Parts: sequence; structure tokens; C-alpha cells
Amino acid sequence: MNRRDFLAVAAQAPLLAAPRGFTGALPSPRQRNRQKLELTAFLHFGMNTFTDREWGLGDEDPSLFHPEALDADGIVGSLADAGIQGVILTCKHHDGFCLWPTETTTHSVKGDDIVLAFSNAARKRGIPFGVYLSPWDRNNAAYGKPAYIEIYRHQLTELLTRYGPIYEVWHDGANGGDGYYGGAREKRVIDKQTYYDWPRTWELVRQLQPGAVIFSDVGPDLRWVGNEDGTAGDPCWATYDPVGEDGGLASPGNVRAKDSMTGTRWGSQWMPAECDVSIRPGWFWHAAENVKVKTPGQLLDLYYKSVGRCASLLLNVPPNRKGQLSREDLDSLRGFQKLRQAAMSENLAAGADLKRSGKTWNYRLKSPRAFDLLRLREKTEFGQRIERVEIEARLRGQWSSAGSVTSVGACRLLRFPDVITTDELRLKITASAEPRLHELELFRNQESRS
Repeated sequence: MNRRDFLAVAAQAPLLAAPRGFTGALPSPRQRNRQKLELTAFLHFGMNTFTDREWGLGDEDPSLFHPEALDADGIVGSLADAGIQGVILTCKHHDGFCLWPTETTTHSVKGDDIVLAFSNAARKRGIPFGVYLSPWDRNNAAYGKPAYIEIYRHQLTELLTRYGPIYEVWHDGANGGDGYYGGAREKRVIDKQTYYDWPRTWELVRQLQPGAVIFSDVGPDLRWVGNEDGTAGDPCWATYDPVGEDGGLASPGNVRAKDSMTGTRWGSQWMPAECDVSIRPGWFWHAAENVKVKTPGQLLDLYYKSVGRCASLLLNVPPNRKGQLSREDLDSLRGFQKLRQAAMSENLAAGADLKRSGKTWNYRLKSPRAFDLLRLREKTEFGQRIERVEIEARLRGQWSSAGSVTSVGACRLLRFPDVITTDELRLKITASAEPRLHELELFRNQESRS
């Protein structure tokens, strides 16, 4: 499914009615569509790339941003070849420098439109494109005043109307503090709960890009997982009722992070977690970090602890000063792809005979199979019903416990410490209503085969 078809489905698909006997939250069509993208990429690229900082103050000379050999096609192509299913570009970070020729400020690119280059590259490869627009702007003189909100919405409107379909709009929680602010060079503190008037901004997103999901600490479509380590809690429920750090109302930049990791069982909102993490120690490219890129094995472990726990993984791969991906990052991405393929190359449960008795599911395999990884998927269009699954394998004529998982959702991966060989599996499911298990798959890591 290409990018345009992806977003069209999200915008037009009907919302399923809650099934009888089930009162939990249900995903919207756009959330169900976004669920298909388990592994996506962040591209932190901007002024910080050239100043060797993580958070610029906003007083940088725009001419410092000068990628000498920008290759958006090469970057997006390499990501797609590595199995990345979508890309989000930092169109404006906290320093306020805009990667597109905006009408709202002179603190932006003057020649090449970087956003256009990456959105076109994504379109060519048929993968969705998303935008990050920092609410905090350390350059803008109006930040902290009512006028800035209209500036911010104007910037958002430009991004959502000039670059084709957008699949995700990303808002982070960094809000207020020291900055340049048009020469004032002072500290500005805002009320995170009220200043941005988020409901109206999100209404604008719905109007301009009805198929796009909105990410922030409090959603409304995807939630921050509560850390920048790339790991979800265990369990990690797709339902969530955010609470502020003091136990009161939550907002972007004010949320109780430990709750974000696990979600809220029987929460009133369907708001699955997205796990953001960088392939490097920092979010922007720094030459000194070329020797600190995460290994393929570390990335695979993060995959198991994010995608494998009912969340999605947003992996940051920052372009360098040339406007390309560094060799170290590319090597790690390719190795990561190879490890995933080795771990999940063949579904050994294909063609199994399934018999059900109440909430017990029995799978008889075609022949004895040796496996060390199990994947379960739930039909989340009917909500997250499954609360716990006990897995048993028939070994030497006797049923033996093989492991258990709490929550299933869109994807649950269970790694077994030892290889299990059996021709029959039994799943005992605890569920709030009739379980809607969509898929069971078994894998044997090819690299572990003797």
C-alpha cells in the first residue's frame, strides 16, 4: 500500500461499533491504519547538525545550515531498504529554524526546501511522510505571547497543505525556558496546560490532514512511552488515561511518565505508545558519536521491547553535515535488518490445525517444530480484550508451561530462553470478552541453528 492509499484508508474507513459485552475503548480508523507501521524513522536534521549542539538557543546565523551534498532520495531509500515503514522529519526544532521557506519568519532556509526534498523522496519510495514541529521556539520574539500561537498554527498549516499526505504530526513536550526570542535573551515560562490551546490546534490537523495521527505526551492518537530509551513497559496497554506529574490534568510536557510506559488497563482512550530512541547517544549528528552508534544486536533488543510489547518503534537516524546518512549508521541499520530477517524468516505454525474450547486455543502443527520465538496478534479493531495468555507445549506426551504474556494487542513477541520442540501448543487466554486472537506465529532464529 503506497502513502496516498495508506492515508485515504485511514480517513475514510468506518469506525466499528463496540461489540456486545465489551465496553473498552476502540481504535479509530486512522489509528488502525497507523498500527501497520511498526518500525519508523525519525530524521533529526537542522541547525544543530552544524553547530554541534542538541538544543540551539535560536540566535544562530541561518547561513550556517548548509548541507553540501543533500541526498534525501538516498537517505529515504536506505531507510526503506532496511525495513523502515515511514519517516518523520524535524521540520523545526526548539531553535526555531525552519527547514522550509515559511512566510512566518526569516529564520529559515532560503534556497532549497528541505521538507519538500524529503516528502518527495518518501513519495518516490511509497512510504508515509510525517512532520515534527516544535511548539517551543527560542528564536521567535512572540513566543510566550498570544500572537505566537497563530504563528505556530500558520507554520503547521504550511506543512499540512504544501507537501501532500502526512501520516503523523509530532509534538514534543519541551516548552519554555531560556532563549534568544528576537534579541530579548531572557527566560520565558508558559502555562503548559493552557498556552497552546491544543484542542484547537488538533482540530486544525483533523481539518487539513484527516488521515494523520497526532502524537504527544497525551495523544490524542499516539502517546509518548515515558522515556527516550526505546522501550515500552511490560505490560503496555493500548488504552490510556494520562495524568499530570502532580496527579492533576496532563498536557504535552506535563505527564506522569511511569504511567505512560504501561498505559491504563480499561482506560477511556485508545492511545497506543510510540517508543522514540536515537541510534546514537544524541538526537542530532555529531562526529564524536560515530563510534557510539548502537549495534544491530542492541537495535534488535529494542525492537523486542517496543514492537514486541504492543507499541511501535520510532528510531532516529540523523543525517550528517553533508545531508547524508553516515556509514556507521547505515552499517548498523543493515545489520539490524539482517537480524530481524534471521529471527523471523519462516512461520513454523503455518497450516496448523486449530481447535477452540472456550478461551483455550489448541494448535496442532503439521510436524514437530523447533522454535524460540512466538508472535501473537489480536484483532484490535474489537478492542484490547486479551489480558493474559498462558502458553503450554506438549513435551513427551505431557503438557508443560512454556511461558506467558500479559496483554497482546497489535503485536506481542515472546522470546524463549531455550529452543522448544513440539507438534502441539495450547494457549489459555484470560480475556474481558470473547478473545479475538488474529494470529499465532512461531519462529526459529536462523543464526542460532547448528
